[in-house]
Amino acid sequence: MSDTPRVFAKVTSDNRARMAQSIGLYPYFAPIQESTTSEARIGDRWKVMLGSNNYLGLTHHPKVLEACTQALHRYGSGATGSRLLNGTLDLHETLEARLAAFYRKPAALVFTTGYQTSLGAIAALMGRDDILYLDKLDHACIVDAAQLALGDTVRYPHGDLAQLARQLEKAPEGAGKLIATDGVFSMEGSIADLPGLTKLAKQHGAALLVDDAHALGVLGEDGAGTARHFGLDDEVDLIMATFSKSLASVGGVLVGPEDVLHWVRHHARALIFTAAMPPASVAGTLAALDVLQAEPERRTRLWANTRRMAEQLRAIGLDPGPAQTPILPVTVGDVFETARVWRALFDDDVFVHLVIPPAVPANSCRIRLSMTAEHTDAQIDRVVEAFARAVRTHAPRALAGAGS
Repeated sequence: MSDTPRVFAKVTSDNRARMAQSIGLYPYFAPIQESTTSEARIGDRWKVMLGSNNYLGLTHHPKVLEACTQALHRYGSGATGSRLLNGTLDLHETLEARLAAFYRKPAALVFTTGYQTSLGAIAALMGRDDILYLDKLDHACIVDAAQLALGDTVRYPHGDLAQLARQLEKAPEGAGKLIATDGVFSMEGSIADLPGLTKLAKQHGAALLVDDAHALGVLGEDGAGTARHFGLDDEVDLIMATFSKSLASVGGVLVGPEDVLHWVRHHARALIFTAAMPPASVAGTLAALDVLQAEPERRTRLWANTRRMAEQLRAIGLDPGPAQTPILPVTVGDVFETARVWRALFDDDVFVHLVIPPAVPANSCRIRLSMTAEHTDAQIDRVVEAFARAVRTHAPRALAGAGS
């Protein structure tokens, strides 16, 4: 009889990660020794960073770093308790008030991470007789929240609002209904059809929750996200967002009606049973929000960089997706060809993300780029040249139709 506990049997049944490591095509957990707003040093090589969601380039902004430093000296390195008990600082309440005003909602509730925001809010709101409706491309944090939530979960094909309407019509009379959607879908960079979703929610008495992780700081006239982008602030019931992207920190927020957030505050296990967001992170988020509002030219540069990259990729025959957001998914196709393109780019000092199954179908694997306001024209040109070399060598079929 083997001495290995049966529960560990699964760890040897899937060796795909070790195989990828053995052939040099493993793209994960690369340790970064040093970084700037647009580059990262891995080992002894500096690479153009196109994997970060540092959209506004605020991770090294002097006002953000100074705020973090001051908070460290005033409050210490950690909150040392949950929000419910001793972990709530005046900084948390200041940030909540600022974000409620920013989103034009009555109240806001800050969580330790964006992931916990989703888990805590959705699980707290869903009762046994409620139904949760998810787009099939919703982020994993929403999918995982559905697994924790009571009640039923129904998923509809990506963007298929006709199917969502049919599913809503089938709901038992009296059932509570919550539609949860990404504002920006992170694997393809597309924007949710919020006008259509708000219309359906109103018709069927459903609440609508929008995850604006990739929209905060990017969409809307003042960077307030998807609802502001469409002029639908009053039509979206709940918005959640993360601070780990445009706000250059860590943490998350839920904004919406005061009575709903009061309920979540006292029932969200992901808030009550974990340590509060650290003081330096809260202070850094507040400073980043100040910069976001005071320096709108950062969004202008972000969009200029996004357009430049998308146009140049198309010019060499690649498909960067709809370019509705700073997320540019360059479709290559085959798993191994895409992995070899990723490796060639990495060796050419370009850091990008490899997107393969199960995140996407096997025949539509892609390289995902995330643009920032801090990328230079020279860096963009260099990345496009590296793409051209990598794809011509390892995946020439992805260039079919080039030059058109």
